[in-house]
This record gives sequence, C-alpha cells and structure tokens, in this order.
Amino acid sequence: MNPSAVDAAIASRMSVRAFTDQPVTREQITQILQVASRAPSGTNCQPWRVYVLQGASRDRLVEQVCATHDAMRTDPALVAEYVEEYDYYPQQWVSPYIDRRRENGWGLYGLLGIGKGDKDKMHAQHQRNYRFFDAPVGLMFTIDRVMGRGSLVDYGAFLQNIMVAARGHGLHTCPQAAWNNFSKIIMPHIGAGPDEMLVCGMALGYADETAAVNTFHTPRVPVHEFTHWLD
Repeated sequence: MNPSAVDAAIASRMSVRAFTDQPVTREQITQILQVASRAPSGTNCQPWRVYVLQGASRDRLVEQVCATHDAMRTDPALVAEYVEEYDYYPQQWVSPYIDRRRENGWGLYGLLGIGKGDKDKMHAQHQRNYRFFDAPVGLMFTIDRVMGRGSLVDYGAFLQNIMVAARGHGLHTCPQAAWNNFSKIIMPHIGAGPDEMLVCGMALGYADETAAVNTFHTPRVPVHEFTHWLD
C-alpha cells in the first residue's frame, strides 16, 4: 500500500458545488459502493441502504423538490410541513462552531458575489443543492428506524469511504444534509419503506474545473487545537 496515495485521496476530497454532465457508469458506482461497504460497523450490522438516482428519476426528483423549495419561499407557512427527521445541527449554536459556520457561509457567498442581504441570490444558490449541483448522479442514504445512534457513527464511516473511493476514480462528491427537510417527497420517490429514515443525500460526478465555486476550500484547525496528549 502507498500511504501517500491514501493521504492524497483524503486530502483532495472536497465538497464540489459544480459538476460537468460527463456520465458516471454503473460499474464505477458499484465498485465505489463495494469498496465503501468495507466500513466498520458495530457487530458488523452494516446499517446503510443506498438509492442511486440517474436520468429521468434524478430529474423528476430535482423538479419536484425545487418547485417545493420555491413554494416555501412564497408561502413561509409551508416550512412547517417539511422538517428533517433528526437533528443534524444543534438547536443552539455556540462558539467555536458558530464561528466556523459563519466563516464557511460568508466565505462561499463572498466568492460567489452574494451579499448579506441578497435573498434572491441566496435562494438560488441554496437551490443548487436540490439540483445535485448538476451532477449526473444523486445518491440517497437511508437507515432502518430501529437502529440506534451508534449506527449513525457507522454510517459516517461508510459515507467517508464513498467520498474517498470516488477520488480514486477521478470523481468528486458533495455530501448534502440539505435534502433532509424534503424526506416526505424523497422517500416515496425512491421507493423507501416506512421503516426507513433519510440520513442525507450526495452528489457524485466529475468536477467542473472551470467553475469559480470549486476554488473554495474550507480550512481545518491544526491538530494541536483538537488533540490532547496523555502520557
């Protein structure tokens, strides 16, 4: 094994927000998922379920969710009808997390020329999530409702494996919790049963290297700030 190749795959992973329309083959997706399935899970329960959207199925979901997203802006009362099934973010933000969130948000919007009060541009950029940032492949991930919180830890390892394995194929990804609010639309569309809960979505494809948005790279705090050495 070449450690530098593994390091490079991890370090080059980023949330791509503009993709080309270059197709991704079923064989590539299958291989990525096969490798990703080697992720560890408690008692090897492997709690992941994956739905792959391409072509017409992808496009129909995009149209429906984008239309709903627009309707929610027109009628804010609709927001209460579309809520995520688990708390991805904290109910109350505190430092340093809120500071990093703001740095991320305004760094991205600043690059795109979106001002603090420009609600039209903010809405349009947010809706890019629901177009999978033009990626040809959309992935939806669900989990059986009977599973405990620990299985979400396992799921994170599985998702990271997908993103790193994709880099080995020259592909990029963008993990997306933005879809979670629209589970009542997504779950029937993908054929998921009532025993399943939406975990998140993900865009998969080839990065548009000419897009300015893909020059945005989020910073990471240095190791010494999150590590405690005990002798």
